[in-house]
Amino acid sequence: MPLANRRIRAFLPVVVAIVGVVAVYLLSTGLSGYFVFLGISAITAIIAVMGLGVVTGSAGIIALSQLTFAAIGAWVVAWMSLNHVPGGFIVWLLAGGLAGGIAGILIGLPALRLRGVNLAVVTLGFAAAFDVMLVQIQFPGAVDGIPVDRPQAFSSDRDYFFFAGIVLVICALIVSWLQRSRIGSSWKAVAFSERGTAAVGQSVSAAKLSAFAVSAALGGISGGLLAGQVQLPFASSFTPLQSLALYILAVMSGTYLIDMAIFGGLLWVIVPELLKRWGVPQDWGFVVFGLLGIQAITSGSNLGEGIRGLLRRRRKAAAEGPVTGKLVEDPAADGGSDQPIPGTSVLDVFAVAEAAEPIPAGAPPVLEVRGLGVQFGQLKALDDVSLTVPQRSIMGLIGPNGAGKSTFVDAVSGFLPQHTGSVVLDGADISRTSPVKRARLGLRRTFQQDRVPPQLTVEAYVRFVARKRLDHDELADALAFLGCPPPEELLSTVDVGTRRLIEVAAAVLAGPRVLILDEPAAGLSHEEHLAFGHRLTRIPSRFDTAIILIEHDLDLVRSVCTELTVLDFGKVLAQGSSAEVLENPAVIKAYMGDAEISS
Repeated sequence: MPLANRRIRAFLPVVVAIVGVVAVYLLSTGLSGYFVFLGISAITAIIAVMGLGVVTGSAGIIALSQLTFAAIGAWVVAWMSLNHVPGGFIVWLLAGGLAGGIAGILIGLPALRLRGVNLAVVTLGFAAAFDVMLVQIQFPGAVDGIPVDRPQAFSSDRDYFFFAGIVLVICALIVSWLQRSRIGSSWKAVAFSERGTAAVGQSVSAAKLSAFAVSAALGGISGGLLAGQVQLPFASSFTPLQSLALYILAVMSGTYLIDMAIFGGLLWVIVPELLKRWGVPQDWGFVVFGLLGIQAITSGSNLGEGIRGLLRRRRKAAAEGPVTGKLVEDPAADGGSDQPIPGTSVLDVFAVAEAAEPIPAGAPPVLEVRGLGVQFGQLKALDDVSLTVPQRSIMGLIGPNGAGKSTFVDAVSGFLPQHTGSVVLDGADISRTSPVKRARLGLRRTFQQDRVPPQLTVEAYVRFVARKRLDHDELADALAFLGCPPPEELLSTVDVGTRRLIEVAAAVLAGPRVLILDEPAAGLSHEEHLAFGHRLTRIPSRFDTAIILIEHDLDLVRSVCTELTVLDFGKVLAQGSSAEVLENPAVIKAYMGDAEISS
C-alpha cells in the first residue's frame, strides 16, 4: 500500500470523529425536544451495542447480560450523585464504566472454561439474579425522588445530547484503536480458534477477559449516560429480556463493525418508535428483533458483513485490470544488462540466502525430543519417540496415516501435556510448560486445519503472530517471498491454500528457534508445492530457524529435507539422511510400496 494511503487510513478515525462531533452538535441544535430525547436514547444504545460488538462480534463469546453491566454503571452514577462524590458527572461516569468492567471480569473468570449455550446460561442467569436484586434495592435516590445531577455545562437536554455524543465519539475512537491493536487481533483469533491463538503465544484467557472487560465497561458507560438522561433510573430499563434483545440485534447487524453498531443502536430506538406511531405495542419490537436475528443466524451472515461484502466486490470489479508480475533487474545474471529477466521476480530476490554465521562444530541441537510417549487408554499413540533437530536444519517427519505425526506435534507444542519423556529447547526442558509459553520461548507450529481468522487483514494477522514490530516493507517482501497476497488484503477474500502460506509467513517472521510445519502446502498444486519448497530451503539461513516438516508430498520432502524421521504406529521406523531413509525396505513396506517412494 502506498505510504500516503497508509497515512490516510491512520488518520481516518480522527477525521470521522471530528465529523461525528460536528454532526451531533448540529442535531442538538436542530431537533425538537422529543427527538433530542430519542437521540440520547440512541446514543446510549449504540455504546451498549458497541460493547457487544467487542465480546460477541469480535471475540465470539455469547454474553446475554450487557444491560446488567449498564445497570451497574447507572447504579454507581446514581450513588455518587446522591452522595455528592467530588469530581462531578464525568468522574462518576468513568467510575460507572470501571465498575462495569470489573463486573465483566468477575463474570468472565468462571466462564473461561464455558462455551456456547453453557456460557449463555451463565450470563443470562447473572442478568436474572441481578435484576431480582435491583428490584429489591432500587437505584439510590429513586425512592425519594432525588435526581441524578447532570454536568453543569450540559444540564439541558440539548446540551446533554451533545455531551452524550462526545462520549460516543470517544468510545468509538477507543474501540477502533483496540480493534486495530494486538488486543483486537487476539479477540478475533480466539473467536476463530483457541488452539491457533495459544500456538502463537497469546493467552486465550487474557484475550477473553479483556473482551469481557471492555464490553462491560462500555455497558457501564452506557448505563451511566442513561442515568443522567432520565435522572431517576429504574430497574425496568435493564431487564434480562432487553439484554437478550440487544444481543440478537448485535448479531443481526454485525456490530464488531463500528458503523454497524451505530446502525444497530438506531434500530433499537427507531423500531419501537415506529410501532408506537402505528398503534402497535412497543413490546412487539422484541419480536421484530428476534425474527431479524433468526434470519441472520440461519443465513450464516449478518447485515454489516453483507453490506461490506457488496461494496468490496463493487470496488474490486471497478479496479480490476490486467495483472502483470513485477520483474526485477539483475545485471549480474545478464552480463550487466538492465533488461528484466523473464520469470525473475521479487520472490527470487528475497529468496537469495543471506550470509549467516556458520554453526560451530559440535554446536548443541536446538531441539531434543527424548523418549516421547503418549497413550490414550490402551492405545499407545507414541512409543519412545526420540529425535534431535540441529540448528538451521530442515528435518522431515513422515509416515502413513495414523502413524502418530499429529500426536507428536501436539505433544511437542504443549497441547498434549500428559506425556512421558522430555522436550528440550535450546538446552531448557519445556516438557511441562504451556503452549503459550513454548511459543514465546521460540517453538512455533502451524496446523493442518485452517487456523487463520478471516476477520483480519493479512498485515494485522502477521503482526499478531510475529509478536514484534515489523517494518512494512520487510513484511511485504516476506509475504511476496512465499507467494502471499499484499498486506492490506482481507483474509476473508483469500482461498484456504493461500491462507496456509500466510500462516507460514507469519510464523517465520516471528523468528522462532524451531518451526513445525504440519502439511503447510496442503491445497496447493504440485508445481506450487515445488516452488514453495524452493523458498522453504532459504528460511533457516535467513531467519536462524530450524524446521520440522510434516508432509505427504514426498517430492517436496526430497527437495528440502536433508534428514528424515519415519513414524509408523507411534514408533520410530527409520531415521537418517533422506536418501537412505526413502530407500529403506521397511519404509517402503510401511507406505505399501507406493510408487512415489521409488527413486
